Amino acid sequence: MADDDRAVRDKMALLEAEVKATAEFQRLRKETALAKVREDRAVQQAEQTELRQRQAEIVTRKKRPTAEPEVEIVTRKTRADDGDDADGLGSALELAGKANRVKTELARKPGKGEKSWMKSGLASTLLGPVGWLYAGSMREAVPASAVWLALISLASKILPTVLLLPVLMVALPLSGIAGVVYALQYNRHGGRQRLFDKEDKPKQLPGR
Repeated sequence: MADDDRAVRDKMALLEAEVKATAEFQRLRKETALAKVREDRAVQQAEQTELRQRQAEIVTRKKRPTAEPEVEIVTRKTRADDGDDADGLGSALELAGKANRVKTELARKPGKGEKSWMKSGLASTLLGPVGWLYAGSMREAVPASAVWLALISLASKILPTVLLLPVLMVALPLSGIAGVVYALQYNRHGGRQRLFDKEDKPKQLPGR
């Protein structure tokens, strides 16, 4: 009887050990499977991160401007600025030259057969276009004088003096400037020159 009990206890102990070993095996198998799943997920996540970084680098390269076009744009802009500066300097020198020539002509006393620009300017300022008859073109001075006298006569009858004075204050100085230009052109070309509505001379063919 004691032997039977001992045999039963041994079988129970063996069965219990087998059950524990099976449970341990299942636990280890489960942990191994979970570790494999975690490793696969980590690998997939690393691959996705690397792919995103590559895509971001490609997009950044496309958006990033290259250095050569910038250099070319700066070069073109510099050349354009240099051209503008050269044109501006040339215009300034040309204007200064013309001003110097006019200044020389104004400072020179009129010689024999020449017109005084002071007399022409003063007469044209006081008398309007009538003063152009001193040095201006007759084709322009005579009609302008007739129109001027007619307008002054008509305006003096219609407009009061208060309204007529501002018009004269603007028109007479302009007329005086025209008188000065007429005199300078007269002395420069040796005769009366037209100031308005100049007709272009027909161009001659080469060889004629």
